[in-house]
Amino acid sequence: MTPKARSRTTDRLARATSILPLILFLAAAARIPALAAGKTWRFSLDWAPSLGIHLSFLFDGLSVFFVLIVTGIGFFVTLYAVTYLHGHSQTGRFFFFLHAFMISMLGLVCADNAICLFVFWEMTTLFSFLLIGFDHEKEASRKAARQALLVTGAGGLALLVAFLLMEQAAGTFEISRMVPVAGDIKNHTLYLPILVLIFLGAFTKSAQFPFHFWLPNAMAAPAPVSAFLHSATMVKGGIYLLARLHPVLGGTTPWMATLVIVGAVTAIFGAVTALGQTDLKKILAYTTLTGLGIMTLLLGGETHPSLVAAMTFLLVHALYKSALFLAAGIVDHQTGTRDIRDLGGLMRPMPFTAAAVFAACLSMAGFPLFFGFIGKEIMYQGTLAEAMMPELATFAAVFANGFMTAVAGILMMQAFIHKNTTVSGPVKEAGLSMWIGPLVLGATGIVFGIVPDMVGTWLICPAVHAFHPSEEHIQMALYHGINPPLLLSAVTITTGCLLYLWRRPAIKGIAAIFRTLPADATGIYEYLLDGVGKVARFQTRIIQNGSLHRYLYVICAFFVFLAGFSYLRGGAVALPALWSNTPLPAADLGMLMLLIAVAAITVVFSRSVLLAICALGIMGAGIAMIFLRSGAPDLALTQLLVETLTVIIVAVILLRLPGLQKSGNTGFLKTAMNAVLAVTVGLMMTFMLLIEPGGPPNDSLTRFFEENSYVAAHGRNIVNVILVDFRGFDTMGEIIVVAAAALAGVALIRNRKETP
Repeated sequence: MTPKARSRTTDRLARATSILPLILFLAAAARIPALAAGKTWRFSLDWAPSLGIHLSFLFDGLSVFFVLIVTGIGFFVTLYAVTYLHGHSQTGRFFFFLHAFMISMLGLVCADNAICLFVFWEMTTLFSFLLIGFDHEKEASRKAARQALLVTGAGGLALLVAFLLMEQAAGTFEISRMVPVAGDIKNHTLYLPILVLIFLGAFTKSAQFPFHFWLPNAMAAPAPVSAFLHSATMVKGGIYLLARLHPVLGGTTPWMATLVIVGAVTAIFGAVTALGQTDLKKILAYTTLTGLGIMTLLLGGETHPSLVAAMTFLLVHALYKSALFLAAGIVDHQTGTRDIRDLGGLMRPMPFTAAAVFAACLSMAGFPLFFGFIGKEIMYQGTLAEAMMPELATFAAVFANGFMTAVAGILMMQAFIHKNTTVSGPVKEAGLSMWIGPLVLGATGIVFGIVPDMVGTWLICPAVHAFHPSEEHIQMALYHGINPPLLLSAVTITTGCLLYLWRRPAIKGIAAIFRTLPADATGIYEYLLDGVGKVARFQTRIIQNGSLHRYLYVICAFFVFLAGFSYLRGGAVALPALWSNTPLPAADLGMLMLLIAVAAITVVFSRSVLLAICALGIMGAGIAMIFLRSGAPDLALTQLLVETLTVIIVAVILLRLPGLQKSGNTGFLKTAMNAVLAVTVGLMMTFMLLIEPGGPPNDSLTRFFEENSYVAAHGRNIVNVILVDFRGFDTMGEIIVVAAAALAGVALIRNRKETP
């Protein structure tokens, strides 16, 4: 098959994969009438029922609302990516990662079991890492992918701990079953640790301050990835988590205060930073921070208007931001640049892309007749209804939206209307599969703006009622009369227009402010990452320096420390009573111990390889005699066989190596430390062997094996049944390890180098 034919086949297969999100979107859309009537579905399969872990999924208004966003935008992104990646050698890999991420995101928003949700949460982290680093030949892509993985992965670990603590407080991992006992969770002593860990997970995923820096840096990813992950899906994962857990953890002062403050800071920071950017994707990334911050502060509310505003703005943001990211990719694909200073006059050669950008930007700016206008008015209604710090929430929303209006003006005017372009060569419109997505998404913002009450009835209210049941209904309309939200909208548009007119001095002022800051989040991250590297190199140099003696010394020292600390915490132990219970006569025991001790001393001080090997064999035989005299002949035989094989293997190896030589530079202090550690390890092992039989025996496993060895495993020898059936996989693993070690030993012997 020729490369051209292979490319066509790959494109057809990739285009065919868009059927998956389309079918899922239609299936979810078919459930909308039932969801609006209050119906829900729950599905569960046992996973680890003894641990309370089930593959349980809940399909309610909130989960289906996110499913529609993920699959709807995923369909257009798939079509878009076919042309965007045409001719790329790794197209198949890209679409596998893309759809695997989509399925992971669907599992996340539908999971009802907390551990199940965490698994899908981490799957989105993994596949987002692979998608962000898709162009892995570029250093920027690899660095951005690693940064996103570290930040969101660390948040995922915090989330896992939070879920484990929530199970301790609620007695279940099922989120739907936590809601009835939410009061007990909020009054539990673990509530504050749970809240902090949940916030860490949500804030890292949704790029809230101070974890915001990974999102703009992730713009090294291809445009379809940015449109899908960073506007409509992955970054919304933290918002979904806060909404889903709102009835379980929300309504308290720490919840409301934290979300309002963090959301306000993120929104303001993102809006201010976006105005000074010149890269199209960086501009959109920082305005995404603004949108996520506004959603977060709205979820800090407890009133119905605040939560309706959060879900409404989430839909508004997903529509216009995915359209803008896709359009930015078209501009880059067709012109070869994303620098807005080099663009201009693109409306004539790229009319469909321009129409999509205009519709999306006007929705982002909140102009009338667009869904963004509806979302902005409801947003202000929600911030004014905040139960805590409504003034801060309202100021942050107005301030951020004013800057977003100015940014929308810059995107429209400077890139598509002004003529100051430096792009070389002719520019033409992209193919249908690329511009159809942003155009439909932008047009949807207009349609939803014309019929907002229908959107509220069928989509927004079922989503809100899923985590905040209420009989209150907020009517969405283009005009509610002259009221505070309308006045705030007017203030927003006026502020945005003034900022656009005075953008140059505003950008210079913003740049001057940022230059005065001692450090930024990215710098702190790099500093911490460099610190981790220095610590790793230091401990490697000290502990893992290639010396086998050092490795053994460290292992033994930690063994003594940890075991000794555990026994010291347990209190004093009556060793004499345990000593008197030994079944061996004192004379026999003394002789065997003397024999083993003499053999051990011989091994330490001998300079003859053959003598040291023989002494090792004597030690093993002495231990086998102890087992034999204790009434365990099978154990003694096993010990003798293992010891014999060990001596043979050691002899084969050591006799082929240089003789044992005394190190000339071993000082007295080092020798003394080695001797002290050796004696301490021996005493600790002796102590453990004496103390362990002193406690009450736990014979539950013994009874289980006695009752089931013959009935379940059909074996009369309990030891054999344990090794072959009950611990079959463990035994197989041990055999594999021994075999691998043996092969490694053989390879080392056969490929040894002659010592001069």
